[in-house]
Amino acid sequence: MGAQVSTQQRSDDGKVSSVHSMHNWNTRFQRSRTSNKLMVIDFSVVWCRPCKFIEPAVHDFAVEFSDVDFVKIDIDELPDVARDFEVQVMPTFVLVKNGKERERIVGVKTDELHRMIEKHRF
Repeated sequence: MGAQVSTQQRSDDGKVSSVHSMHNWNTRFQRSRTSNKLMVIDFSVVWCRPCKFIEPAVHDFAVEFSDVDFVKIDIDELPDVARDFEVQVMPTFVLVKNGKERERIVGVKTDELHRMIEKHRF
């Protein structure tokens, strides 16, 4: 059986962690509730072309904002997480801090995502 959390590294410190099990998601989300660290949740699916299009920018943001936790959720693997966050369109990015949603960006809106990360990271 493979790992339940995988890390996709692009360069240096930037990484986007893919979560593949409810147990690991619940553990990670519970930790975020007691942390002041911003979590950017990237809801996507393997067959989504817009998701693939924005993926390099998300990895670049992970490098730029190494103080932010970037998490990727494949909604085909974890549909309950997508349902909990009421995700209906991909890609959807949910910015969470202290366990609460701060912002939501739906679609390929790279500049807006960058601005919202800057706004909420501290």
